[in-house]
Amino acid sequence: MDPDGFRFDYRPAAIRYGAGATASLADELARLGVERALVVAGETTGTTPAVVDPVRDGLGDRLAGVFAETTPEKRLDTALAGARRYDELDADGVVALGGGSSLDVAKAVRALASADRDAAAEAFAGTGSLPVPDDLPPLVVVPTTLAGADLSLGAGLTAAAANGRVESDVAGGLSGPGLMPDAAVYDPDLVATTPTGVLCASAMNGFDKGVESCYATTATPVTDGTAARGLSVLREALPTLRGDDPDYAGAVRGTILVQYGVARPDATTLALVHAFGHGLKAHAPIQQGAAHGIVAPHALEHVFAGTDRGLDLLADALDVREDEVVDAVARVRDALGLPARLRDVEGIQEGDLPAVAATTADDRLVGNVPASVDVSADALERVLRAAW
Repeated sequence: MDPDGFRFDYRPAAIRYGAGATASLADELARLGVERALVVAGETTGTTPAVVDPVRDGLGDRLAGVFAETTPEKRLDTALAGARRYDELDADGVVALGGGSSLDVAKAVRALASADRDAAAEAFAGTGSLPVPDDLPPLVVVPTTLAGADLSLGAGLTAAAANGRVESDVAGGLSGPGLMPDAAVYDPDLVATTPTGVLCASAMNGFDKGVESCYATTATPVTDGTAARGLSVLREALPTLRGDDPDYAGAVRGTILVQYGVARPDATTLALVHAFGHGLKAHAPIQQGAAHGIVAPHALEHVFAGTDRGLDLLADALDVREDEVVDAVARVRDALGLPARLRDVEGIQEGDLPAVAATTADDRLVGNVPASVDVSADALERVLRAAW
């Protein structure tokens, strides 16, 4: 086979971007044939006038109601309650408003809207995977953060034994090509309402999607182009977020680009940094963006000790020499005000590092790391100790 050959099967949401873009929500729903949309949002996001009022106005008569009950834990019970609310309001579509947690729960609400819910909950309890029916109601996402969880085919979900549906806590999710949103509406004015600390943490998560897309074995010339251009925009925009003149527009545009093509039916360009994020999250109550910020420079140093794949692309995108790429990523982290050491994060003990490394080594995303890079648990523990 041609060593430069590739397959790029990507069917993203329709993308609408611009200041005040939430005013177009009714138009997007009309294109999808949605008459009554349930807005799924967080407990704060869905009750804060500066955030939810523009969405209400943009939906107009197509607003069925607001379900403002999602939490960072992304509970199955919350999704089931959202599906019941969907029924009560006779809704025929879902609008997800907020950060990654709200978008994930909204996808679960969507999957449960036309499912046998008791059977779906039982399946999740047994396998950690929520079934995704073929017949899904339309979904429009309205992100308020920069994590890049919008153009995605999957979602995280948990269930707690205390709630009675499972015998022990379950951490899992749902995935499938049908979970890609039908439309994504990006409004920098809405993103500007997000607290700076939350926004900066999410931005590191999104930034790392572009970084990983440059070296992953599943990268293509298409993702090379979107990731590199996105990173070049983000390297300028993200450091402004904590300043007097934040470039929200640039931050949103860059985030759209770095996630474009990341999640495909047959591949993803997420790799070692995201695997470390999963490993840390499984063993400690650490925010995902903070985990990414701490680990990313050390993970990249480890990757590029074993390969130079994507290094030239990253250097061009970040406007540095190849031997300066790791430091450039650390500078973005520092400009966002994120922690630089694991020991500075509450809830993580040095004794946890071997277990985190083992969980990371078992993560499916390490399969996207070039084969010349050692991804054994021992090697990954050394990376974590460098980050400690």
